[in-house]
Amino acid sequence: MKTLVKTFAAAALIAVSTFTMAADKPGSKSVKANVNLSTADFALEHYVAVTTEGESAGVEQLFAEDFNQKIQSSNAQSHSREAVVKSLKKQKGEKLNCEVSTDILEESADYMVAKVTLKFENFSKTDLVTLERVGNDWKVSKSINSYK
Repeated sequence: MKTLVKTFAAAALIAVSTFTMAADKPGSKSVKANVNLSTADFALEHYVAVTTEGESAGVEQLFAEDFNQKIQSSNAQSHSREAVVKSLKKQKGEKLNCEVSTDILEESADYMVAKVTLKFENFSKTDLVTLERVGNDWKVSKSINSYK
């Protein structure tokens, strides 16, 4: 009788642990969202959503490996890809209170330069964004910001 109870207890533990592992699939928490960056327009639209609407899905996917951001001001700054991605992830869900307009300045089959203007109540921010085709996707490779 004791053997039978031990067998059922062991079977129950195995069943519970199996269901727990199945419910929490390995790697399910670290799966990155796939965002459609197949065109320059999609990539630019996603960049605007990430920078102004707090969108966090696909942030790593959006920026080229050699991405660089420059901020033109009295104390000019430069930020690496890692710093910008980290900063944008912290802003998840935060929406900026501004009007956004985008203008395509130059476009070819493999690159695009766009001007993104954010108009706030007391100032405006202009972001010149360079996008490049990398394989089948478009990536943001450079961003230069200025304030007025």
